[in-house]
Amino acid sequence: MSNATGTIDRIEEVRRTARRQEKLRQEAAEAAKLASLPVQHSQAAGIDVGDATHWVCVDCDGGDAAVRELPAHTPGLREIIAWLRQCSVTTVALEASGVYGHVLFLTLLEAGFTVVMTAPSFTRQIKGRPKTDRRDCQWIQRLHRHGLLPSVFQPDEATQTLRDLVRQRANHVRLSAQHIQRMQKALELMNLKLTKVLNDVTGVTGLKIIRAILQGERDPHKLAALRDRRCQHTAAEIATALDGRYRMEHVTELKLCLTIWEQYQLVIAELDTVIAAQLRAMRPTRTLPPLEPKTRVRGRKPHDPHFDVRTALYYLAGIDLTAIEGIDEIHALTLISELGTDFSKWPTMKHFTSWLGLCPNWKKTGGKVQSSKTRKGKNRAATALRLAAWCLMRNKSYLGAYLRRQRSRLGAPKAITATAHKLARIIYNLMRHGVAYMREQEAAYAEQVRARLEKQLQRRAKELGYELRKIDPPAAPTMAAEATAQQPPTEQAAAAE
Repeated sequence: MSNATGTIDRIEEVRRTARRQEKLRQEAAEAAKLASLPVQHSQAAGIDVGDATHWVCVDCDGGDAAVRELPAHTPGLREIIAWLRQCSVTTVALEASGVYGHVLFLTLLEAGFTVVMTAPSFTRQIKGRPKTDRRDCQWIQRLHRHGLLPSVFQPDEATQTLRDLVRQRANHVRLSAQHIQRMQKALELMNLKLTKVLNDVTGVTGLKIIRAILQGERDPHKLAALRDRRCQHTAAEIATALDGRYRMEHVTELKLCLTIWEQYQLVIAELDTVIAAQLRAMRPTRTLPPLEPKTRVRGRKPHDPHFDVRTALYYLAGIDLTAIEGIDEIHALTLISELGTDFSKWPTMKHFTSWLGLCPNWKKTGGKVQSSKTRKGKNRAATALRLAAWCLMRNKSYLGAYLRRQRSRLGAPKAITATAHKLARIIYNLMRHGVAYMREQEAAYAEQVRARLEKQLQRRAKELGYELRKIDPPAAPTMAAEATAQQPPTEQAAAAE
């Protein structure tokens, strides 16, 4: 029995050895295949970005001496720059790893290197190969040496500054909205139905009433008298909604949340000043015709910018993005801050919409489509386009009609993505080729749909052996026929005789 067990163990050991040898053979074959590729960047370096240290590889064939682990603080970055210059490196590749690599990326650019920041999905090593920081930087350098690492989109330095400022503003707006929700909760706990009679508790009427409550006013009729003349609900309706029960802890929460919200408004106003100055600094020196005034559709909201965003973006980009239906000042500011004004970084419109994640991501194998869903991601420009598309739900334009028809066919989420894709195409043509945007009404889209349906019917009728003929509209009745039709039946019979 023991002999049989020993024989089985030896067979398993032989099989494991064979599998290890096969794996090593495959790795050697992959490495040889990669080494046989033509070299595009002879003086290339690869960096595996980390929080505390960065692993830098200058030459994978040079052994351990070509790989160094250097600290990530500022003196360590200076050491990296000095070593790369000593090794005559001209181009560097590093993974896009969030804030860890952002400072290193900017430092390398300022030092004069050509920097390629690539997505981690493109730097994955051969399956089954051990993964360490040392091996990662060597693999990144090897791929970059042969030109196999595509670069992620990186705007210019001025646009990066604008992007960071606009993102900071969006974060403060989101955080201030949380305190608005807490104020609404405190009002509900006091059974004050202010949200039922006011659309926005931070509007003119809402802030007057909340500040009066915090000053000690409890009479609902006196509180209702603070309503603005533009408020849709009457003073009696507001007084009924403000008849509540006040408790000290809920009034305290309302006071603290209002104080924090007001502080956020001061911070946002200060950021708006900095953003306006950055937009003026980025404005190119060219002459443009004056911008035509635009009628404001709605009143000003507390979170709206404190400067003329439309005019500032017009003189920066050379076009008025707010002329496109659905895109307001905030959407236009987000798009310019995320994308910049140079759209030549996307060779074609398909590259642009694919980068946004607004087109189908096909997964096809064996002649069958397994999936065609759009790629998941957190692209802020795509989010702004989706919000702009949702604003077109009741719009009487061509884009609004397109959104409503797609919604009836595909559902709201897919319809919003399809309309956002159409908005992206319009913006690309405007920014890249200067193609003027022509507004079209809902009737134009209805006529286009009718023409497409008629063409389909003609084709189907021809395939089935039929001939399709358009029915002539009935002729308009004459005045004599109308007069006869209005006569009593007896008179009509006499006239006929």
